[in-house]
Amino acid sequence: MIKVVLSVLLVLVAMSTTFAKSYIPKTGKRIPQTMSRGWGDQLIWAQTYEEALYWSRSKNKPLMVIFHLEDCPHSLAMKKIFSEDLDIQRTLDEDFVVINLVYETTDKHLSPDGQYVPRILFVDPSMTVRADITGRYSNRLYAYEPSDIKLLVTNMQKAKKLLKSEL
Repeated sequence: MIKVVLSVLLVLVAMSTTFAKSYIPKTGKRIPQTMSRGWGDQLIWAQTYEEALYWSRSKNKPLMVIFHLEDCPHSLAMKKIFSEDLDIQRTLDEDFVVINLVYETTDKHLSPDGQYVPRILFVDPSMTVRADITGRYSNRLYAYEPSDIKLLVTNMQKAKKLLKSEL
């Protein structure tokens, strides 16, 4: 009896890992970076804000800046939804430069309405913080919750569209 239960359990575990979906870039699976901090292991993450600005300018791609804390329950909930959404991961990999920060930068433009987490802002290649791309909260303009994932996707599309129309 125990052998049968263990056999069934082993088969279920094997099947669940086989059918688990995760984003795989066009160039093939990448070694997870420590800089992803769980936000998307297959993405290429900038290590510093300055490096992210350089990549954004040189690749002519918008920059997504994610501020979070490792032990914040709101950040953890957002990270889970964010990292599991294949559409977001694909769009970020192909069309954005990304950085996630657990500390504030010296650029005060990245905290136009205060310092809170999680907070997501967009910066265009001309190094202009897109303060006009906001979330749905009037008291925390750049905050997103797991239920706001569709709004985040819309704002990502807006950042790409503004890039093409303004530059």
